[in-house]
Amino acid sequence: MYSLKNDYSEGAHPQILEALVKTNLEQDAGYGEDKYCQEAIELIKEKLQNDNVDIHFIPGGTQTNLISIAAFLKSHEACIAAKTGHIFANETGAIEATGHKVIAVDTEDGKLRKENVLSVLKSYTNEHVVKPKLVYISNSTEIGTIYNKKELQELREVCMENKLLLYMDGARLGSALACEENDLKLCDFAELTDAFYIGGTKNGALIGEVLVICNDFLKEDFRYHLKQRGALLAKGRLLGIQFTELFRENLFFEIGKYENDMANILRDGINELGYKFLVNSPSNQIFPIMPNTVIEKLQEKYSFIVWSSEDEENSSIRLVTSWATNKKVVMGFVETLKNITGK
Repeated sequence: MYSLKNDYSEGAHPQILEALVKTNLEQDAGYGEDKYCQEAIELIKEKLQNDNVDIHFIPGGTQTNLISIAAFLKSHEACIAAKTGHIFANETGAIEATGHKVIAVDTEDGKLRKENVLSVLKSYTNEHVVKPKLVYISNSTEIGTIYNKKELQELREVCMENKLLLYMDGARLGSALACEENDLKLCDFAELTDAFYIGGTKNGALIGEVLVICNDFLKEDFRYHLKQRGALLAKGRLLGIQFTELFRENLFFEIGKYENDMANILRDGINELGYKFLVNSPSNQIFPIMPNTVIEKLQEKYSFIVWSSEDEENSSIRLVTSWATNKKVVMGFVETLKNITGK
């Protein structure tokens, strides 16, 4: 049984593990004040082409989202997200548990657009309801779609016009940046968002995300929030070492490309067999629609998520590739599917 359930089934990229072992007996400062965290911060600022950002290392994506949003918002303020957005659909009410409502919006492709934001603002206009203040997006989204530069610029404009914060979840940002149709660069996010994070957990690291705070107003006392909510690691060097390896050269981007290459093999093979997809997702998550009988046979050899029921006889499934996905396995998946369908 081979897993195509997610992009964190395996451990860490060998280059990262080698760096962790090599530095294991060194003594250094704690709580992210070590030389490796400082080196990673400088490397990331260089990639962002921006020195005027604050960078923090946080163990996981849900922690990053809830600590950031709770820190950025006043008690009566809320955030706007797509219904598929991670903070609404997959974080056990973490944002609501901090006292902030998530206003969820229906979207066809998991992406928020200007009109979605304006529609929410028209419905929340006075002190008897929560005040929308933060727009939450993911890139890539939870259904594998990606934002283009025009879409992000339009969101930025509507946020600025209405005094809203734009926050981006970048758990799978490596894959998004490596997509053939992507026209955004890493440095663009420092210009077009108030804060965003760069995912490591789903891009070859053991654990860890990098929060980038771009808006000066949001920077003050953020380490207090990290400590208060249990995310300021004593052994913060473990995160710094990993991100130093990811950004010392181009490993972060190489992993994203490899993930996408493996997904493309699956996508092209499935498409050639005539199957349709739930959504056009160019990243490392794909969602083909298949007869339930075919899905059951595939599950004899492969592990994946059955995403949604399309009708009584057909469902969509989610296939996800990672830095460690075996090329022979994805080619074998396509061959298995050919044999099942008799094509």
